[in-house]
Amino acid sequence: METVESISLYYKPTWVVAAVCFVIILISLFAERGLNHLGKCLTHSNQDALFEALQKLKAELMLLGFISLLLNVFQGLISQICIPSHFESTMLPCKKHTEIKGHENYSPPAINNERHLLSEKSGNFSDHCSLQGKVPLLSTESFHELHILIFVVAIVHVVSCAVILVLGRARIRQWKPWEDSISTVPAGPAKVTHRHHLNNVLKKLAWGYWRRAAVISWIISFFKQFYSSVTMSEYIALREGFIMTNCLSHQEFDFHKDMVESLERDFRHVVGISWYQWLFAVVFLALNVEGWHTYFWLSFLPIVLLLLVGAKLEHIIVRLAQDVDVMKKHPGQESAWVRPSDEYFWFNRPRLLLDFIHFILFQNAFEIAFFFWILWTYGFHSCMMEKKGYIITRLIIGVIVQVLCSYITLPLYALVTKMGTASMAELVSVPMQSPGII
Repeated sequence: METVESISLYYKPTWVVAAVCFVIILISLFAERGLNHLGKCLTHSNQDALFEALQKLKAELMLLGFISLLLNVFQGLISQICIPSHFESTMLPCKKHTEIKGHENYSPPAINNERHLLSEKSGNFSDHCSLQGKVPLLSTESFHELHILIFVVAIVHVVSCAVILVLGRARIRQWKPWEDSISTVPAGPAKVTHRHHLNNVLKKLAWGYWRRAAVISWIISFFKQFYSSVTMSEYIALREGFIMTNCLSHQEFDFHKDMVESLERDFRHVVGISWYQWLFAVVFLALNVEGWHTYFWLSFLPIVLLLLVGAKLEHIIVRLAQDVDVMKKHPGQESAWVRPSDEYFWFNRPRLLLDFIHFILFQNAFEIAFFFWILWTYGFHSCMMEKKGYIITRLIIGVIVQVLCSYITLPLYALVTKMGTASMAELVSVPMQSPGII
């Protein structure tokens, strides 16, 4: 009886309650003030896209907090829901080893923090159901573990977003010297010579039967994303096509700065969590059944989709170069340039590739969060961790997907989709600035 009574705040010193609340409120205020200060810095530096991304990130964190609050509010009600004991024995993440009072009752052997008090508090609900020959739908301890999962998902989501932005900007920063080199080419004979050299590069990229064969072209594009996703000649060619099509009167247009802004707009999109991604998380939790190895097999889905998206983006560059080569064969088109079009994107929708990237990053982050949740809650040797070979493979794949997508695929998407009509609409909606300002 003493143990049960000690759970209630009736029998806790007031200074203990006040101290715990003070620490939690202090941490929350520091986080809230920090996010507000970051938002003000982004606003003062005219980083509108990043500010909107920050607002969306705060909204997602608030949603996770609201989910946690709902779990707390309805914890007692859900715990009183009783189900037949045989329902509890299906689709288990771990096998039960003991039988007590006619139905199996298993406690994982490798829990870091044993929560005996929580178990005793939930004993009342268990007694309520046991009188009916049933078991509770969820125990109090299960609710506590779900709270930990939500917290870990929130932390990993924030860290993943930071990695995406840092690596993406680092990659695009490497293209800045290319922008400077073409911007310093003076008008006149030097500009004509440069364009002639560029046309030869495009011709070399599109030349040959093997590059025109669909299968070979896709294979070349698949491997190109690993060693040379974007070359200087390709960057300049796409830049030239964008400027000649959209802002012919502004030859000094800062294409690189527009690229950075495009990356920030794409980042604003991938920060959010869509409804179908939450649906995937629920399905993922439902399929985590012992013996199915779902966690292991699903870890291959992000990297397969990522490599497919990267190959598609590289293949679009090749097809655009082939179009230029075809146009040059017509009279008067000797100096043709890359012409933006949605034709070579899947279903003529460049945005679809960003949706794939969005899903890839969320699934990868959720799987990493799920790994750390198991490690924190049940320990490294838990049956939910499965074999060490599976664990190492999942972690390696997770790191590869995060780095490859952030450093290669997302910046490549920001560049290639400048050849789509959506980029034209964005440019029209923004007043053209003078070369000195942009």
